[in-house]
This record gives sequence, structure tokens and C-alpha cells, in this order.
Amino acid sequence: ENKRNKVLFYHTIRSHSPAKPVLIFVSSRRQTRLTALDLIAFLATEDDPKQWLKMDEREMNDIIVTVRDSNLKLTLAFGIGMHHAGLHERDRKTVEELFVNCKIQVLIATSTLAWGVNFPAHLVIVKGTEYYDGKTRRYVDYPITDVLQMMGRAGRPQFDDQGKAVILVHDIKKDFYKKFLYEPFPVESSLLEVLADHLNAEIAAGTITSKQDAMDYITWTYFFRRLIMNPTYYNLDDVSHDTMNKYLSSLVEKSLFDLECSYCIEIGEDNCSVEPLTYGRIASYYYLKHPTIGMFKDQLKPESNIEELLLILTNAEEYTDLPVRHNEDQMNSELAKHLPIEVNPHSFDSSHTKTHLLLQAHFSRAMLPCPDYATDTKTVLDQAIRICQAMLDVAAQHGWLVTALNITSLVQMVVQGRWIHNSSLLTLPNIELQHLYLFRKWSQGKRKSMHGGYQGPIECLPELMAACEGKEHVFASIVDGELQTAHISQAWNFLCRLPILNISLSIKGCWDDPAQPQNEMPVPSLATDTRDDKKWIKLHADQEYVLQINLQRTQMGYQGKQDSKAVAPRFPKVKDEGWFLILGEVDKKELIALKRTGYVRNRNTISVAFYTPETPGKCIYTLYLMSDSYLGMDQQYDIYLNIIPASTSAQVTTEVPDRSTDR
Repeated sequence: ENKRNKVLFYHTIRSHSPAKPVLIFVSSRRQTRLTALDLIAFLATEDDPKQWLKMDEREMNDIIVTVRDSNLKLTLAFGIGMHHAGLHERDRKTVEELFVNCKIQVLIATSTLAWGVNFPAHLVIVKGTEYYDGKTRRYVDYPITDVLQMMGRAGRPQFDDQGKAVILVHDIKKDFYKKFLYEPFPVESSLLEVLADHLNAEIAAGTITSKQDAMDYITWTYFFRRLIMNPTYYNLDDVSHDTMNKYLSSLVEKSLFDLECSYCIEIGEDNCSVEPLTYGRIASYYYLKHPTIGMFKDQLKPESNIEELLLILTNAEEYTDLPVRHNEDQMNSELAKHLPIEVNPHSFDSSHTKTHLLLQAHFSRAMLPCPDYATDTKTVLDQAIRICQAMLDVAAQHGWLVTALNITSLVQMVVQGRWIHNSSLLTLPNIELQHLYLFRKWSQGKRKSMHGGYQGPIECLPELMAACEGKEHVFASIVDGELQTAHISQAWNFLCRLPILNISLSIKGCWDDPAQPQNEMPVPSLATDTRDDKKWIKLHADQEYVLQINLQRTQMGYQGKQDSKAVAPRFPKVKDEGWFLILGEVDKKELIALKRTGYVRNRNTISVAFYTPETPGKCIYTLYLMSDSYLGMDQQYDIYLNIIPASTSAQVTTEVPDRSTDR
């Protein structure tokens, strides 16, 4: 049976499009390879096995040399191209250009190409209408819209007066496809699957404040229009007023109950009014699904470490749809053996476990088992930052200092693709573990007589920057002999663009003490002796003050145009450089304030409001300046506070505006 299908398939091309472009859609990346090899086997029996190659063989050989994929090298020689997301981007571009310019006659692609790029052909063949769905672990039909989209690629208006589309389908489904391909197809709503998240967004925005508002909201949706027109599709028997009311009411009740279970909303005592909670606002702001934010509430702890946070991140509902393809559970099992953190050995077919392994491989720079995993890693990284940002907001809401600082470290790991415990020097392009000894052995021996520069050895990025003093030749002398000139330039370009921020702090507020009439007091930058009374700043108990943070950027020898984009070669998206400002009390492990700020071009002033403790006494607050893009560039400053009794004139607690300027 299988052999007959292959013969039929080959003769379809021979009879309908012997010399014009042919586009073949298959269900998987593996099928692109198998189909191409089957076609080559048939071509081998012909007088001219390279009849589908429409260019000089020597020219094609020159192109094949530049191709990375070994299967593609073989198929291109016969005029057959393959196109899927697992190919390297340059290979895909090569195939696209060859097919569009009619240098190869046949292109075999996965169905996603039908939506992505417009490559019309004279003949389109849809080889089967099912694909393997890793989530449900069974073969399911393509959506009819996908089939129509594939067929729409048949016919080239500038060359043909007709196009041909052939669908190879099981006999029992033939009538079904005939009906839907020749008749208009209604578009149905998918709102029901995500109704709770939509309602949460409207409740957080204040648009919906009661159950009745939620009912009214639904009546304005496309879903409601389709419900009236096609009730059976949505499991509704009739559209009478009472039935509709009950149906919509049960939808609203279920959605609001789910949101309440995820700590997103609170239903009033009257059982009608609805109020947003902080978690609901966080979920809405970061476009998170409500079960994710509920899981954060249940699983985040006051002192969650990096390993625990990584597990929480990868358990997010957003990763449920990451595909686990056929046999990938075995690949996951093999990959896990080479990674530092153990995962549940019974869950290698889980999307969340695969996400966990891909992130570990990203941090470890481990070899991935196949190109698909590189594409999947991009998908995982795309979402990771906003999920981490939401985790940070949850930790800040609880005042958990340790967890918040660890989350910022996790963000840095995601962007730079290194573990937090690795030397920050390893984030430099082309620098690997075996090169670290070069930095350690570089020390004062070479520079003893010079003008008091950094004496070495070098263990981290700030020390390296201090040692180089903005001079590329110093950096080159450290790594000379181990790196090629081009690699040294790449590493230097990264290093000299790193942000060096100088910080000065002051506290704004009001004091009763006649000796301190001013409303702003500088914070001593370098702590000397804790017994020195001058560095203890007197503040009134239980009063609001504002910590003013002045950031000033200094350049370290970078001559190019200033750019707000972070240098992150391992991160798939363009990312702006930014900072987390976290004020905490280390002794109590308490987070007092969190603020985010963007790229600091020259100077930036940030104001962070905080309340002093209620009881007088001495305490030390610490300001952490954490990068959201780089490892090893964080700073911290201790602020010594001497809390004196509360102000006698309560009216002096004037509000200080929250100022943020950028010059």
C-alpha cells in the first residue's frame, strides 16, 4: 500500500507539472527528508535523474558547499529543496532563493510555510491532511483554513493561467474535503478557551466591576454573534432567551471562580461585585495566564534559590504548548545526563521538563541533539523575561528580598546564557573555561611600576575593565596567543560597551532637629567605621522619605554610537539595557522598595520612596543596583540609618514628587 502511494505521488508530479515548479506540503520536518529521499529513489531509475535541477551542476556544487544541513546537500543536487524551521536560517534563505528563481523545480516544506512566505508554484501537493500533535500524543487533522492556505499557493499569476492542487487524503475523508473546499467556510470563535484571562484584564482595567458587567461584555464579542448563528458548535441546544442566559451565566461563574482560585480577583459579599487583586493586575500587565500567577503565589517562598526559581519558571502555563515531538522523550533523557540539575525521570515527555532542560542547556552552552531544539530554545527564551518580571513583582509584593535578588540573577542568566556561579568573564564572546587562567595569571608583575592602575589578578568583569583602562591593546596582551585577532575584537567590543555607573545617594524629607533644617541629606558613599556617628543618618520613625539615586554613566573606550541595546549574542531578541533598583534590609531579609529604570545614557535621577521603621534604633538599609542584561555588573550600597522618635509635627510629612529625569 505504502509503495503504491509513493508511485502515485511521483506520477502526480510527472503528469501535472513535469517542468514547472512544484510545492509539496508534508506534516513534519522528518517527512520533508523522507519524501525527498523517496523522490530521489524514483529519479534514479530515469534516464535523466537530475531533470529537476534547472542550473549548471558546477554552480549548484558551489552553492552546496555553503549549505550546513547534510540532507539538504544531497537533495539540492537533484533539484529538490527542503524548507522547515529546523534548518539554519542561511540554509533556508538559500533554498528560498533557488526555488523563487526556478533553479530547483521541487520544494518540500512543512505546513507553516503556507502562512509564512509567499512561494507560488504551478502544482501544490498536500501529502496527507493529518499531523502528529505532541500535546495530545495523537494524529489530528489540519485546520481546514491551513489546507485552504496551502492550496492557495497553487498558480503563479504572472506565468500561469491556471494552478493545480492535489490533496492526498484517506478515502473516507474525501467527501468532507470536497464540501469544505468548494463552499464558504465559517470562522468560529476561540474566546472560550481564554475567556477567564480576558475577563481578568477587563477587571484589572476597571471595565468590569460586577458579574452583570461580565455578561454584558460577552454580548459585545464575536463569540456571542457566532453562538447565536451556530449554537451546536458551542454545545448549546437552542438560542431561547432563558437558555442563553443560563449558558452565559454559567460561563461567567466558571471563569470568575477560576480567577478567584488563582488569587486574581475577589468576589464581593453580595456575590455580584468583583474586585481586582494585585496578582490579577500583575497577570494582566505581563499578559500571563491566570494559572501561572496562581502557581507563583503557591510556590514562591521567602528564600527561593535559583534552582527552585528555575523550576517555577519552567512550570509556567505559557510553556504547556512547547512541542514534544515523536521520540523527543528519548532525546530529553539523553540531554538530561549532560546537565547539572536533575529533573523528574518520569516526565521526559512533558513540555515543562523539556523547557527546563533547554534553559539548563542554554546556561551550560551544551550541545543540543538536533536543530529543532535550537528553534524551541528561542521560543522558550522569548517568554522567559516577562514571566521572570512577573515573578519579581510577586516577590516584591511579599517583601521577599532574597527571592527578588535571585530572580534578577535568573533574568541575567537568561539574557547572557551562563550560570550565575560561572565567572562573569565567561560572558565575553569566545572566552571559555580554558581561558580563565590567562586572567588569573595577569597581575601586578607587568604593571608594578605604573601609575597605580588595577594590580590583578582578574576574577570578574569590573576587575578586567579596571585593568584595561579603556585600552584594547592591554586586553589583547592578556589573551594574546589563545585567541584569533577577530575573536579578540569581538570580545573587546562586548567589554567596552558594558555599562559602568557611578552612583551618588541622598535622602529627601523633613527633620525636626534645628541642626538639620534642610530637606535633603547626602548619603556617605564609603563606609568607614560603624562607630563613626557622622555616617549614621538621623531619620524620624514611621515617616515617609525619598531616597534619591543619581546614576552617571562613564565610557570605557567605546568609540561607536551610544546604543540602548544590550549586547546579548545568546539572546534571540533585541533587548534594551535596564536596571532593577532594590532597597532592602538584609538583617530582616526584607525588601522595602523595588523600582525599574531603563537605559542610562549620561545621567539619570531615580526617586525611591520608603517608610522608616516604627521603633527608634539603628538599622542598615542596602541599595542593590542590579542589571537586567549583564552578569557581574551589579552594585550595592549600605545606608546607615539612626531612627529617632517620630516627628512631633505630623503635618511636615509633605509628599516629595517621584522624579525621574534623563539628560
